Amino acid sequence: MKEKEQETVESVGQDVKMPENAYRELKSGEEYKPILLPEKKYPELNAWTIVWGIIMAVIFSAATAYAGLRFGQVFEAAIPIAIIAVGASTIAKRKSGLSENVLIQSIGASSGVIVAGAIFTLPAIFIIQEKNPGMGLEVHFFQIFMASLLGGFLGILFLIPFRKYFVSDMHGKYPFPEATATTEILVSGAKGGSQLKLLLASGLIGGLYDFCMTTFKFWSEAISTRMTAWGEALAMNHKFTLNMSGTGILLGTGYLIGLKYAAIICAGSFLSWWVIVPLLGSYGVTGDGTLMSTMDPDLIFKNYVRLIGIGGIAMAGLLGVIKSAGVIKTSMGTIFKAKKGGAESSPEAQETLRTRRDISMKIILFGFLAVFLVMFLFFIFGGLNMNFTQVIVALLIVFLFAFLFTTVAATAIATVGSNPVSGMTIMTLIFSSFILAAVGLKGSAGIVTAMIVGGIVCSALAMAGGFITDLKIGYWIGSSPFKQQAFKFVGTLVSALTVGIVIMILSKIYGYGYAPDAIKGEELAAPQANAMAAVVEPLMSGEGAPWILYIVGAVIALLLDMIGVPALAFSLGMFLPLALNTPLLVGGAIAWFVGSRSKDEAVNKQRKDKGTLLASGLLAGAAIFGVVSAVLKFVGVDVTTTMAYQNSPAFSILAVVMFVALCVYLIVHSMKTQKK
Repeated sequence: MKEKEQETVESVGQDVKMPENAYRELKSGEEYKPILLPEKKYPELNAWTIVWGIIMAVIFSAATAYAGLRFGQVFEAAIPIAIIAVGASTIAKRKSGLSENVLIQSIGASSGVIVAGAIFTLPAIFIIQEKNPGMGLEVHFFQIFMASLLGGFLGILFLIPFRKYFVSDMHGKYPFPEATATTEILVSGAKGGSQLKLLLASGLIGGLYDFCMTTFKFWSEAISTRMTAWGEALAMNHKFTLNMSGTGILLGTGYLIGLKYAAIICAGSFLSWWVIVPLLGSYGVTGDGTLMSTMDPDLIFKNYVRLIGIGGIAMAGLLGVIKSAGVIKTSMGTIFKAKKGGAESSPEAQETLRTRRDISMKIILFGFLAVFLVMFLFFIFGGLNMNFTQVIVALLIVFLFAFLFTTVAATAIATVGSNPVSGMTIMTLIFSSFILAAVGLKGSAGIVTAMIVGGIVCSALAMAGGFITDLKIGYWIGSSPFKQQAFKFVGTLVSALTVGIVIMILSKIYGYGYAPDAIKGEELAAPQANAMAAVVEPLMSGEGAPWILYIVGAVIALLLDMIGVPALAFSLGMFLPLALNTPLLVGGAIAWFVGSRSKDEAVNKQRKDKGTLLASGLLAGAAIFGVVSAVLKFVGVDVTTTMAYQNSPAFSILAVVMFVALCVYLIVHSMKTQKK
């Protein structure tokens, strides 16, 4: 029996391919059947997957923490981990590489999300400490580790009941750009042949393109109307700009998102940048009486308009929770029913439904209780100087906001591949600082507590968004979700330990530019943590919050939802810089063009699928070369070029030429298909 099962496992790798209905909505009565058949067992968890998963979690936790604190960029770890996993299994000639690599990627990908949750918030304590040495602020490794660990565990537990809804019930309705790219890498690696060659070629092109632009600085990364004299005058006089990042990673993401969602996101950006910013620039006045007409449009967006987007994201999250009430009830009811012994609880049914099994609801509830108790003890004995009432209030804040924004994080990742954790965390910090101050936590103790609470929530939301990607990959390929869920806790533990050590070391060595002993010119940028510090410090000092801007954003989101426009995608556009959203629109337009030029739908689908593989390569190449760039900078190798033309118009003109060339490559090679 075992020999027969092994033959079945080996045969899967010979002709593996994504099912025809993997990326589209299912027709009435149609069922999605993954690559790995649900009724069969495959090698998934073993010493190979666990060891490689832990190694990936350690390496990428350190790499992403360094890149995020030093340069303000947190690259997605899932894609480079998938590439390394495919390479390792190919070299080792693993016969069950596909099923094992899904688990390696899932364990290792804990790194990126835990790092994001930690470095977006917790370094703010160091920043405020450096700026105000007399406040007596202190932060310890144990506090950073526990905040990351508890937040990560909470994100996993909150997301599990939503797995079926996001990955199965909404099949084909969400594009899942990052999950698509990672799945294509895993499947192409298992299949080999022309698909793998195509993926490697596009990955090399995308990686070299971004590397030459962002690391060597051969041409400008920013494409903007402000690179001309008339554009600069237009920006300062009328507060109107058109900005676009020329990175291949965003172009590929836009292709995977598709034109519909890319257009909605950009509509939010256009409202912010082309309507609200010019209006404030013409008629706005700051709190100290300064006319906004004298301000740079980028500053108007950063200090005012972006906050409207945060209000929209918060309202979209609340609406999502209300709409998901039925989903939560159904999901939990199904799990309870299965445990009580219905038709699906028989051994035969459990064997058949391997790909549908989640961790049991009893374990999930026990997990929530354990996290609650450990968090309670952490707040009491973790050096936060909180009384019993303040501990209870902090616990309620953590669980409430983590629950409210879990579906927002998952929906954002499923829709655009970008998780607005910073916006949701800012909203959490504002409310938690206000509430904690009301129960007596102010000054240095209040700042530390607010940032720890924010760090836990931020880690939970980052984990929820990242984990839904892993589960969607597993759904497409046919992994066992309960195994992914169980060992996600292992990856979270390893990543939390690593990121805690890295934050402490980097903060002590480099500082953030405010401490007297900080290494000048080498200070850590940590832009997200600086933003969090700017929010919490005045609130804990008795100053107010810009409620009117949040309310405006909330009203906009509510009106959009009433007319059927996805409020979260639109609000994301309002919150994110225009430069990050416009290339998404270009990529979405290319996807529409490639998939609609022929009168033969079969040809259109072939072209669209080939473009998906190429776009996935662009994403993967840019991500892996981003890691290379971070490593080079970490070891002190500076490969940035200094050329005379970098201060001339040619530097920006070349950026336009190269971006157009990349678009042409994606279009032309996607169209080179013939009907089979």
